[in-house]
Amino acid sequence: MPRLELSAALTGAQIAKVLQRELTVTIRQVILWTDSTTVLHWLLSDSCRYKVFVGTRVAEIQSLTDISSWRYVDSGNNPADDITHGKSLKELAQSCRWANGPHFLYQSEASWPNMPAADPEPDTELKKSALCLHLCTSLDVQLPDADQYQTWRDLRAQRDSFPEEVKALSSNQPLPPNSRLVSLSPEYDEDTGLIRVGGRLRHAEHIDLNALHPIVLDPHQQLTKLLIKEYDANLLHPGPERVLAELRRHYWILRGRAAIKKCQLACTDCQRWRAQPKIPMMANLPPARLRLYKPPFFSTGMDCFGPFTVKIGRRTEKRWGIVFKCMTTRCLHLDLLESLDSDAFLMSLRRFIARRGKPFELFSDNGTNFVGGNREIKEAYKAMAPRLKEQLAEQKISFRFIPPSAPHFGGIWEREVKSVKQALKVILKEQIVPETVLHTVLTEVEGIMNAKPLGYVSSDIADSDPITPSILLMGHHDSSLPQVIYDSSNLLATRRWRHSQILADQFWARFIKYYLPSLQERQKWQRDNINLRVDQVVFIMDPQHPRALLPVGKITCTFPGPDGRIRTAAVQVQDRTYVRPEVRLIPLPRLENSDNPNPAT
Repeated sequence: MPRLELSAALTGAQIAKVLQRELTVTIRQVILWTDSTTVLHWLLSDSCRYKVFVGTRVAEIQSLTDISSWRYVDSGNNPADDITHGKSLKELAQSCRWANGPHFLYQSEASWPNMPAADPEPDTELKKSALCLHLCTSLDVQLPDADQYQTWRDLRAQRDSFPEEVKALSSNQPLPPNSRLVSLSPEYDEDTGLIRVGGRLRHAEHIDLNALHPIVLDPHQQLTKLLIKEYDANLLHPGPERVLAELRRHYWILRGRAAIKKCQLACTDCQRWRAQPKIPMMANLPPARLRLYKPPFFSTGMDCFGPFTVKIGRRTEKRWGIVFKCMTTRCLHLDLLESLDSDAFLMSLRRFIARRGKPFELFSDNGTNFVGGNREIKEAYKAMAPRLKEQLAEQKISFRFIPPSAPHFGGIWEREVKSVKQALKVILKEQIVPETVLHTVLTEVEGIMNAKPLGYVSSDIADSDPITPSILLMGHHDSSLPQVIYDSSNLLATRRWRHSQILADQFWARFIKYYLPSLQERQKWQRDNINLRVDQVVFIMDPQHPRALLPVGKITCTFPGPDGRIRTAAVQVQDRTYVRPEVRLIPLPRLENSDNPNPAT
């Protein structure tokens, strides 16, 4: 019942606030009545003493109204009881206190009801309190006189950091020439025994003296670090410039910006809102990028893109494209998919193998069609007879999946997806075409992409023509050029075979000489960072979620690369484990009061 009375009091306070804001009539005084002595006792107390239900409502009532405006009315004079106890419409239609108010309101304030003797406060709504004591003893420690300093933060800090400066300024002697305070023209405040900034603003008017002559502090002092933390927390963790501006109203910290940035780097709340992932140095080229003298598509990366709308009769349907990219020679193969399921992918893979040959390994992201296709192939292989397994063991294709949410691991084919989309946009111009037209356009785009030169193209006519993937696939630079014509006699098949071998040898010789050296440089991610470690608390970045909802987890396992640098880690968030690249993980500072933090979302 007291909780219901408190909820009614809150409703009354809210209505009074709305009337004060909306009415144009001048309201000189507001009086609120309640017949609950318990509610009046709560309103006269601190809201923090009570449990959540009572404490939050008491705090809101105290913020909406003046506590002195609350008065007590006994139940016999309370008009609200006419409705809660029940009255007929005939009784309410007559002249009564429900319509006219209680009779005591027409009398002087001295005759209004008085607050009765307070009943003992119920203990059910009070928070449980606990006493925590800490005893610290120290022997032979002489504490300085605190009366000599303006604030506790200045206690001993200056005398420990600037002993020579304090001695010189207190005796009206010049500062040492190598002093850190020379540029500040410091002054000694005899009233407080502190060093203050003299500066060049002595003639400024309407400025507080503390801002004109702030107290000088050393950034390496622990008291200075605690002061920065306090200002940073009170200002709700803003940028370093905001904290520095507020600090300089009273204090001048040497190298203040650097000290504040260092403090914020160790602050968990600051890093929660502003930290960025630590990207490791770009890795060496993997073996799949260096399969020299191997056939095209020996190591292949693949990805899907789309959808595209095609016309089939009078209806329209969606189609998707799939790209197969040779990791070494950069040869390209495009095909069309009817859907994004595993069956459509496996049929496209069979068409690719029939035309380009069986690859040794396939790289892809964790798309459901790729993962499902890999699973179906493995299940079909397990169902074979043992003798057939032995014969087909050497024909297996290795599926290699990049970490989730790491498209940069497959940048070699992701870049081709962008180029293909751009070419289709230029050719189709948002038109809806039949499926055969789209398939033809994809094949023509494939030819254009395979005719793209590898490496630098010289403008000197004396230089040899640049190499292109078409040379290895078709024996010439472009599909529009005719084939070499041979005489019908003199071992035509042998000459053609020799010609194809010479072209392949020339391709690899020029590939190694001109294109391969261009892969030496690291275009970005040139600096190394500290590797992630097990049990480190991290944020998992997700562009689809706001920063406040990013999950926080703890690293349970790391996966170092061949160079020893960690680029992928397993992160446990509550009862689930996610494998994410390092560019999606933001390390958080270790909590000072816990050596083994418990991550939560």
